[in-house]
Amino acid sequence: MVVPLEHVIILSGLLFSIGVMGVLFRRNAIIIFMSIELMLNAVNLALVGFSRYHNNVDGQVFVFLVMTLAAAEVSVGLAIIVALFRNRQTVNINEMNLMKN
Repeated sequence: MVVPLEHVIILSGLLFSIGVMGVLFRRNAIIIFMSIELMLNAVNLALVGFSRYHNNVDGQVFVFLVMTLAAAEVSVGLAIIVALFRNRQTVNINEMNLMKN
């Protein structure tokens, strides 16, 4: 049983849209990073779907590169969030105004 490419692309678009909404409307830094991860995974899903549709492994190899980038982004991002939390005692983006001081 094969999932049609249209269903994969629709699911990928929905996941990406949820991620964009999370980045735009949430003010918690951890939620924003989770939304960015959701968008990266939506792109990975689309890449794997197109790769499978065209019977080519190039998209699947590129997914590994995107996953490596996502892992690096998470480690650096969480380190920044921990450092900001230690200084400001909050992870709310609106209350982090380090550049104004």
